[in-house]
Amino acid sequence: MQRHDLLNASIRSTCLFCIAALTLFSAAGQAQEANQSLPTELTVAQIVDRMQQHNQNQAEALKHYEATRHYRVEYRGFAQDITATMDVAVSFDASSGKSFRILSMSGSKLLGEKVLKRAVESEKEASQNPEATALTPANYKFQLEKCEDLDQHPAYVLLVDPLTANKFLYRGRVWVDATDFAVMKVDALPAKNPSFWISRTETRYTNAKVHGFWLPQHNRSETRVKIGGSAVLTIDYGTYQVVPDTFASTQAP
Repeated sequence: MQRHDLLNASIRSTCLFCIAALTLFSAAGQAQEANQSLPTELTVAQIVDRMQQHNQNQAEALKHYEATRHYRVEYRGFAQDITATMDVAVSFDASSGKSFRILSMSGSKLLGEKVLKRAVESEKEASQNPEATALTPANYKFQLEKCEDLDQHPAYVLLVDPLTANKFLYRGRVWVDATDFAVMKVDALPAKNPSFWISRTETRYTNAKVHGFWLPQHNRSETRVKIGGSAVLTIDYGTYQVVPDTFASTQAP
């Protein structure tokens, strides 16, 4: 296989997993004010049940938001370092879902077309069937590993293991806020290796509380290629403009 083709295939596979992983949390639960200490008597089943209820509450309450994301991919290997960036305007509406508009692109055309644009396409694909990728007992086995503070918030740390080798699922650790029961952070590996040429892909994903909702904040995915080289894809989700429910309803045609 030529270097150009190998680079194309390996980074495209990296994109497929990390975007799928972040898409799982695009409807994270509605946040409540943190005013309780860490409950110590909850079972893992109770934690997962409250997390699902939280996600349902936010899905019902979150009507509309807008943000500008910044995508960046860097590839180092084969005696070359190449980079591409892309800014994307993202709009979410509860009635129609997400829409994406590319504002600008720079750097490597190969990475821009085969990784960054594919990243957006992969997120769209995963969002079309959210039940198949949701963090639920239908898709994962859960185990409570420990409790710890994360960014001065008490959190449950769950070990998650996929029940199937779905390309959009993963295995690893999930940090769940002990008051809101929202996903705060994920450290994970793909449930299924997306390519023979990939030796390992590691993804770290974080959510942040914005205007009372937990929304994606940052994603970093690093892929190592078997014959050398690595690719790092990062997504900064920018500043959200969350439109109040009353305003969003008045804007409907």
